Amino acid sequence: MTYQKSILTFLMVVAMLISGVASAEVNTAISTVGVQGYDLVGYHAEGKPVKGNGHYLAVHNGTTYLFASEVNQKTFEANPAKYLPAYGGYCAYGVSVGKKFVGDPTVWKVVDGRLYLNLDKDIQKTWKMDIPGNLAKAENNWPKIKDILPEKL
Repeated sequence: MTYQKSILTFLMVVAMLISGVASAEVNTAISTVGVQGYDLVGYHAEGKPVKGNGHYLAVHNGTTYLFASEVNQKTFEANPAKYLPAYGGYCAYGVSVGKKFVGDPTVWKVVDGRLYLNLDKDIQKTWKMDIPGNLAKAENNWPKIKDILPEKL
């Protein structure tokens, strides 16, 4: 009888472990915060990067964007395309040379109402030497690389 109880207990523990693993896989949610939590409207309204917070957020195409105020949140929700960074937030200069480098939200420039991020200040200096030319190259490259993983470029 003791042997049977031990086997039964063992099987119950295994069943609980398996069900726990399965439910963990099913219930896991992925949270992707865009532009490292910076308020996209702030670049335009305040003229500088401002950190958002969890009190004001909007989800757009599966990405959560944080805002510093309810006004900025509502402004974004009314016209997300106006505030989203170019090239999905990848470095504008990187895209101009056919690469995807993660853009630093503190290294930015708004050109003709559109937000562009750069990898770092050194890259931004190079990008600024010919913004129109680099944007023309980036606009040409983006459709070709937008669906390719960065490490494949």
